[in-house]
Amino acid sequence: MPQNPLDKAAALVEAYGYIRAFAGKTVVVKIGGSIMDEPDNLMSLVEDVCFMAAVGIRPVLVHGGGKAINLALSEAGMESHFVQGRRYTDERTLAIAEHVLVSQINASIVAGAQGLGQRAMGLHSLGSCAVFGDRLRLDGEGDRKIDIGLVGKVRWVNTELIHAVTAGGTIPVIAPIVRDAAGGKLNVNADSVAGCVAGELKADKLVVVSDTHGIRTRDDATETAASLTRVEIQDLIEAGVIAGGMLPKVEACLTAVGGGVPKAHVIDGRIPHALLLEVYTDRGIGTEIVS
Repeated sequence: MPQNPLDKAAALVEAYGYIRAFAGKTVVVKIGGSIMDEPDNLMSLVEDVCFMAAVGIRPVLVHGGGKAINLALSEAGMESHFVQGRRYTDERTLAIAEHVLVSQINASIVAGAQGLGQRAMGLHSLGSCAVFGDRLRLDGEGDRKIDIGLVGKVRWVNTELIHAVTAGGTIPVIAPIVRDAAGGKLNVNADSVAGCVAGELKADKLVVVSDTHGIRTRDDATETAASLTRVEIQDLIEAGVIAGGMLPKVEACLTAVGGGVPKAHVIDGRIPHALLLEVYTDRGIGTEIVS
């Protein structure tokens, strides 16, 4: 960040144009990865989100918490079981996941934003729920479907509720425990929630904040791409370059862009004020995905 007064003034002038351009716009921010385990980095990102709200953007925050859930399950004497990368979720696992995601992580983010002078509201399964889903069953051999328990996929997003919250000057903070049609609860991948929320809101941006610098175009590449199209992304997925933990992040971006979001971004939240650098500077950071 700039150190002398002239550099600081230049940064403010540069940001001014973006502040005007994004005033009143909706930006969905998804926070996950190891950032969730580093309180200082997490609160720095919450501070960035609060800044965005203070200068007229309408941010919507979606968070994960997989590592914290793993730790809580271990402390409860339970093992984490994954099927095709999805956590098998029974009633007890869901209860622990909900406690971690809603009562701990979501509550701490809301409190952090409020401590910085911004209004924030948790939207989740223990209060006003904004995301609803159906049971997810994975493809097995032939026509067989694999049951992975109380795991869901997004069916519907209550955009009216989210817009009402942001219009009132409050930051929605969404946890990825959703309700089904019968009022039951389902555990949904947070990246998937963020992509669907951004698409349904017709947001102006989706920013996926994690612990990666962006998207590489080769397995052996040391640098990341500044910008990629949906077609280029699909080619990288088919070639196996985009795989593992990066895949759900990229799929969330594709869902958002496919839903009408002009740009989606994958950035490294370990960089100080990464979110502000992406939104308010000419250079930006990470990788952007465009249609």
